[in-house]
Amino acid sequence: MLRIDVLTIFPALFDAFLETAFVGVARSQRAAEIRVHDLREWARDRHRSVDDTPYGGGPGMVMTPEPLGPAIESLAGPKGPDRAGHVVALSPQGRTLTQARLAELASGPPLLLVCGRYEGIDQRVLEIAVDEEISLGDFVLSGGELPAMVLIEGLVRLLPGVLGNPESLQTESFGGGDFLEGPQYTRPPVYRGLAVPEVLRSGHHAEIERWRRDQALARTCERRPDLLDGADREESPGSRSGGDADSGRVRPGGSRTTQDNRDAAD
Repeated sequence: MLRIDVLTIFPALFDAFLETAFVGVARSQRAAEIRVHDLREWARDRHRSVDDTPYGGGPGMVMTPEPLGPAIESLAGPKGPDRAGHVVALSPQGRTLTQARLAELASGPPLLLVCGRYEGIDQRVLEIAVDEEISLGDFVLSGGELPAMVLIEGLVRLLPGVLGNPESLQTESFGGGDFLEGPQYTRPPVYRGLAVPEVLRSGHHAEIERWRRDQALARTCERRPDLLDGADREESPGSRSGGDADSGRVRPGGSRTTQDNRDAAD
């Protein structure tokens, strides 16, 4: 079973998310246990404070060592070899999330996701209590709650029996390698003068598979050439069988983050 705890100052943000779509299915099937905790429950003052002004000056507030440090240790234990779980802070300074890292986390120990806010988390907490920082990419959000949801859904989709068709994991972007998924079509065969490529209606499975890989390569060359190694770049997508490589959908992966640290998490 996938076990995830979430530490946040906005637990209500997760209510509908945990009951909906694949995440709700996984919980109902007892394939995943996900618990959300309010950081303010560990606060000791009457204002339930979780932040303070930064040393050295500057705008905004910083999440304080207490109650955050004790809250993390209460849920995951002290940092070290005897810790049973893995503590992840959603952070703009973190390692970029990839499909490969999702697979590693899904097969690893229970997770505690720490959702930062404000200007960030006091560095001492990150050093004393956090095992890893993860970011989604080069854009700015106000906190770690949405990135935590992205991480949770990415993990849940990898659980056996959660997806209706497990082959989806291999054919979608990054599922069968470092390629974006190519264009997809459904009925009707012609829409506003645009026809579904003939090869997809041919019933020739080998040709369809070849076309899909060619389109995936073409799309990746155009939109994410950084994903391709030298051998793949030498292939010429334009010389391959037809279809509009610009149609369909793309689910881009993360890229290296350089976010401004006004948000505490990506």
